[in-house]
Amino acid sequence: MNMYRFLEKTAKTWPNHLYLVREGVTYAGFVERVKQRATSLSEQGVNSGDIVGILSHNIPEFPITLFAIWYLGGTVLMLDTNLTPYEYDNMTKITKCKFVCAEKSFFYRTEKFTFYDITTPDGKINPKLTPAKTESLDTAIMSFTSGSTGTPKVVPLSHFNLIECAHSLEDMRASTGMKEGDIMYGFLPMYHIFGFAVEVLACLEYGLGVLLQPTVNPKEILADFREFRPHVIPAVPRLFEVFRNKIIDNIKSQKKWWIARPLLKYGKFFNAIGLGFLVRRVQQPVLDLFGGRVKVLIAGGAATKPEIEKFYTRLGFGFIQGYGLTETVGPICISKPLKHRVPFAFGAPTTNNEIDIRDKNADGVGVLWLRGHQVFNGYLNNPAVNAEVFDENGFFNTGDMVTIDKNGELHFAGRKKQIIVLDSGKNVYPDELEGLFIKIPGVKNVAVFEHKVKDKTVAYGVFSVDDKMTMEKLTKAIAAANKKVASYKWVTHFAMTTDDLPTTSTQKVKHHIVREKLIAGEYQNRHE
Repeated sequence: MNMYRFLEKTAKTWPNHLYLVREGVTYAGFVERVKQRATSLSEQGVNSGDIVGILSHNIPEFPITLFAIWYLGGTVLMLDTNLTPYEYDNMTKITKCKFVCAEKSFFYRTEKFTFYDITTPDGKINPKLTPAKTESLDTAIMSFTSGSTGTPKVVPLSHFNLIECAHSLEDMRASTGMKEGDIMYGFLPMYHIFGFAVEVLACLEYGLGVLLQPTVNPKEILADFREFRPHVIPAVPRLFEVFRNKIIDNIKSQKKWWIARPLLKYGKFFNAIGLGFLVRRVQQPVLDLFGGRVKVLIAGGAATKPEIEKFYTRLGFGFIQGYGLTETVGPICISKPLKHRVPFAFGAPTTNNEIDIRDKNADGVGVLWLRGHQVFNGYLNNPAVNAEVFDENGFFNTGDMVTIDKNGELHFAGRKKQIIVLDSGKNVYPDELEGLFIKIPGVKNVAVFEHKVKDKTVAYGVFSVDDKMTMEKLTKAIAAANKKVASYKWVTHFAMTTDDLPTTSTQKVKHHIVREKLIAGEYQNRHE
């Protein structure tokens, strides 16, 4: 089995169900478009074993091209649309990618690879072209998981990994009520593993349609909800928080929050005493705002605040959380519909995956290790790091701190030391930024870490500099270095010190101590 064969299987099972909802394309019609695109790419010289990049927003050509590359036996390099030419050049060089299918807005002059307009109309299918004999353990996609400059970590995921993830998503059926023909809202970028898992893998497994939306414009999203009335809405917690705030503001503007708040908070009590109709009067307008057919909201990509989950469940929405990494094809743990569920758990491992929590402290907090069909086999050409993160039994060290409750579900207790997760759900990698900033003349050392500024999560930098460095010079140098990476990674909040930063015996900066000193006010000239 490979991903193209998986598509064929779904198309044979539900040939007349829509896959591309907005475009009215059935699964059978989608397969035809894939074959047309495969013919076009073959004529451009794409062959089995080639690595082909996709650089695109969520437009129909993205999944069509994705499966066409697999039809030809190629590997897909997922490219983030928020990066810079400098980063794309580096990513394609590292992966030996020579051909990138992209929207024209991303084209630029480069000698590293050839661009192909992903929106180019396709001609007729070449009847002599047949699907490549791709093995299940061949690499299907590659993603960068620790930045895109310097020497980053690249995650190869096999066809087996992807298909096993799709099958494991059957574990959501009991808690979501999803069935063939339902509509998945698709505004999560497909190049991100969360978006890919729900908009491609879950749709194929369940026979769902996907309503692709290339923007996050609230007006367009709400218009889609009204017109297409989706059944499943996946999003990062920050977006659910934005919607919640707008809903509350709207109720407050009508001077109804004083009565809506207690009705929602004590909804179970009001239902029990026969006043449930009052609760439904508050719930229904909000349910209608989302189209009136939503079965479940799926949160992933970052930790969900408890008040967000409470808000939506009180409104009557199904709400589940998932936990996963690029290294696990996204959701490898999913919350379950338990009658006496401990609040805010992100679930237990899905089918054919297992966990081990090691080095627990007195509070039961330990490091999460994973093993199973969804776990990748190691970073590309990085044996040293692979030796660090895998044990002799094949368990992978996530570095995330968790606890486990009486139901066997996990609770998040802390984040990977080296990853900053912004409120948007985007990942920022300190190693990458520190590698850029250490090249600044006059900078002796630098620590980049997660920090709160005015209740907003940012990448914060503390710079150890020589005596000749001034804040003005440093500010200009940091601004210049920032331009080499995507804007969401920029360090715009930082402090400067002429003291050496605390380090370990191997000269690694002790980020947690630097952060403690920052909070204690020991670093002056802080730039906010």
